[in-house]
Amino acid sequence: MNDQTLGSFLLLLSVLFGLSYLLAGVLERFKIPGILAALFVAMGMHYTPWGMSLTRGIYGEIFTTLADLGVLFLLFFIGAQIDMKAMRHQSGEIVLATVLNTLVPFLLGAVAMLWLGYGWVLAFVIGVTRMPTAEAVIIPILDEFDLLQTKVGNYIVGAGVLDDVIEVFLVAFVSVWIGEKSGLGGSDAHAILTIVLNITLFLAVAWASRRFLLLPLSRWAHTKVANLMMLLILVLFLFGGFAEYADLGLVVGAIVASVLMRPVFDAAGEVGAQAEQASRAIAYGFFGVLFFLWIGMSVDLHGMVEAPELALLLFLAAFAGKLIGIFLMVPMHKLTVREAWTVGIGLNARLTTEIIVAKLLLDAHLIDDKLFTALVAASSVSTLVVPLLFSLLVSRWRRTLMRAETGES
Repeated sequence: MNDQTLGSFLLLLSVLFGLSYLLAGVLERFKIPGILAALFVAMGMHYTPWGMSLTRGIYGEIFTTLADLGVLFLLFFIGAQIDMKAMRHQSGEIVLATVLNTLVPFLLGAVAMLWLGYGWVLAFVIGVTRMPTAEAVIIPILDEFDLLQTKVGNYIVGAGVLDDVIEVFLVAFVSVWIGEKSGLGGSDAHAILTIVLNITLFLAVAWASRRFLLLPLSRWAHTKVANLMMLLILVLFLFGGFAEYADLGLVVGAIVASVLMRPVFDAAGEVGAQAEQASRAIAYGFFGVLFFLWIGMSVDLHGMVEAPELALLLFLAAFAGKLIGIFLMVPMHKLTVREAWTVGIGLNARLTTEIIVAKLLLDAHLIDDKLFTALVAASSVSTLVVPLLFSLLVSRWRRTLMRAETGES
């Protein structure tokens, strides 16, 4: 990238940051998290020449890389705030929520495809694309409302992380199916074995690092904010990269890194608290804004024009399916009605997995352009609707949801 290209890129980002800053001030007056301003600004810029330039060529590559770093830094800071003891206490309920909020949308998606005349195998695959959750979009909003350490926060974070494991096998399954159709099943089976081995190695390295390595390493240099930030970035990049290599995704890598660094921050006392605040400033002031700008630029509602009925049906299969699945926990006395609404809406956040799967299917000529654009549009509608709706719900019910943490009646 030459000086002129870099200058143009930075000036373009300055415009987006400036507009996001101004809009954030407006949104916060209505108790909507200011970080969503970047999402709405980018959606407005999507079809302009500026927006198009940020999604193509070298600009697009740099922008995507910065957005990925945004996921890492956002979720690292947020992961450090998670109450792991409370989450372990609720682990059985979180697993149940994960099963219900993936099974019901899967069934609805598959039935919808069969009703439209698609075959059983394709209906199964499209049904599976209704299952994943993009918790990276919702967790920053939980943090803005101080709801991470509540029952709702534990459900969304826990079910979202378990959902990431499902995403790994979703992509693996589609790859195997495409491989079988193309006569490459053996190589895909080998790829799945590699994924399992990588996950095992990832967990082993994380356990060994927490138990034997990080605390002694944190004392190698003087205990000050700059050195802790250097160690933080080392751990974050190491486990973020490792998680990507193991096909677990950046979300898992970032949260694991934050769990590993928690004892280091605690042992450092006041300096550790200052390092946490520095990570928050970086996450929310720069990388998080870039992440939400990237999400906004990724919204594509073209399919709502090309195939509105199909796109709406796919959206409703996922949206209603996750809500129904979570609401099944209300008569079990696991969640209140307000908690069910909040968790159900939060777990409806969508992002890239279903689009990746749709692109794999399109490239293999197993779906047509109409179904592909409908899948992209359904994901984009969720990206547009869910963060705003979720913010309005938690803003209205925040006090009630907070009581779930303290045990007040």
